[in-house]
Amino acid sequence: MKVAISTDNGNVSAHFGRCPEFTILEIDDCEVKSRAVIPNPGHHPGFLPEFFEQQNVDAVVAGGGGQRARLLFEQKNIRFILGVTGSIDEVIEKLCTGELEGGESLCQPGAGKGYGVEKDECDHGDEGHQH
Repeated sequence: MKVAISTDNGNVSAHFGRCPEFTILEIDDCEVKSRAVIPNPGHHPGFLPEFFEQQNVDAVVAGGGGQRARLLFEQKNIRFILGVTGSIDEVIEKLCTGELEGGESLCQPGAGKGYGVEKDECDHGDEGHQH
């Protein structure tokens, strides 16, 4: 399984498209075969779902993300798991034990606008958001 996790300072970022970087993992039988942290390759509508499809990603994990991104990932048969918090290592552990559960997006629509690009803070407070 190949997973992309929105990453901000070693933790799951609350903002999928505007996170500073992504952690890309290849996991086989609960063993991490490869792990790379890449800068966010860009945020404009439809780009990241296409990018991750080309990277053969099976699932994307984030704290929050928009409805349009969810629909685009569904069309590409890539799981889009939102509502996740914690460190990247905690996410790996939960993926391996089958305990990773998604939930509601932690990011309100538009609240992350400019985050990671023009500003350090999002507009919805620190609830669920890790810097």
